[in-house]
Amino acid sequence: MTDDIEQIRLLKARYFRLLDTKQWDEWKDCFTEDLAITVEMSRGEPGKPGEVHEQPQGREAFVAALRVTLAEAPTVHHGHMPEITLTGPDTATGIWAMADIVAFVGGPTMYGYGHYNEHYRKEGGRWRIARLHLTRLKVDYRDE
Repeated sequence: MTDDIEQIRLLKARYFRLLDTKQWDEWKDCFTEDLAITVEMSRGEPGKPGEVHEQPQGREAFVAALRVTLAEAPTVHHGHMPEITLTGPDTATGIWAMADIVAFVGGPTMYGYGHYNEHYRKEGGRWRIARLHLTRLKVDYRDE
């Protein structure tokens, strides 16, 4: 049990490092083929949903889209204080507090703060992210 939780922590650490270093092929391996993604931006009022930004579904489409969107944008992603729950021998959920910085080329720099809510599935002995719901509770844009 403890080993599975540690393996999920290492998966998320790889997720952040590979994303920020633009190692797209390796990053893709963090996800299941049927990956489902939801990104919710900046909730206006507590308890009310934020604006949902549609994302390509499935591992191939999602990684291909981010590869283009973030190709030239320096990024920094941090995850903190994971709450990981094993829900079965090959399934788990996790909530991570997060902060990210995305410096869009020719545009503002985005500073986001919120949570990743994730579902994990063990495939071939390796944990992968199957569903990811990113909620940014606060987003600041700065011209830098």
